Amino acid sequence: MQYGKTVLGRFLSRPNRFIAYVEIDGREIVCHVKNTGRCKELLVPGATVVLEKSDNPARKTAYDLIAVYKGEKLINMDSMAPNKAFGEWAEASGFFGAHPTVKAERTYADSRFDFYIETEGRKIFVEVKGVTLEKDGVLMFPDAPTTRGAKHMRELAQAMREGYEAMVFFVAQMEDCLHFLPNENTDPAFALALREAAMQGVQVYCINCKVTEDTMTLDRPIPVYLKGKNP
Repeated sequence: MQYGKTVLGRFLSRPNRFIAYVEIDGREIVCHVKNTGRCKELLVPGATVVLEKSDNPARKTAYDLIAVYKGEKLINMDSMAPNKAFGEWAEASGFFGAHPTVKAERTYADSRFDFYIETEGRKIFVEVKGVTLEKDGVLMFPDAPTTRGAKHMRELAQAMREGYEAMVFFVAQMEDCLHFLPNENTDPAFALALREAAMQGVQVYCINCKVTEDTMTLDRPIPVYLKGKNP
């Protein structure tokens, strides 16, 4: 996926989930944060952030905060980016066959899954989870408790029992990671729901992304461990 015009800034503060104060060329501006998660380990005062300039002159904020440098590592933190990048990858990668039909946001039972894919006689529900939490090369999800996430895992398992294939893709919004673990310390209920779904046949994947200041594309799979000690 490709962004429009991007610029670098220096993160100052985040008074609430939706906005941040950032310095650009010595000028303090208010920008929209495209991620309502905590991201406390990323948005630290002085961090270099990437902003996308809006082409809508009527907007209250002229910029969206889309990525941040964590040391030398660039992490995309746009919560909409994983689905966009996955949709492009699902159609072009060959993972789902030569000509899959990929449809976004399909309702099943009481959930709306991110994708429904038909390919070569297969019918697949897919849930995509963006991952921005990393420590010592280990990716973890979630970074805050998510009852909705656990519900999705249970309903993916239900779809399996009714004859569909079901998959969850953890999209790492960064490069150079070692493996993925559910964040048991933060949300043991989600970790349990993920393990139980996998035991019932839900396929669990994690894929690294190539990230630049104006692009994010799915790259390669990394190992998934459903049990293990969080760093």
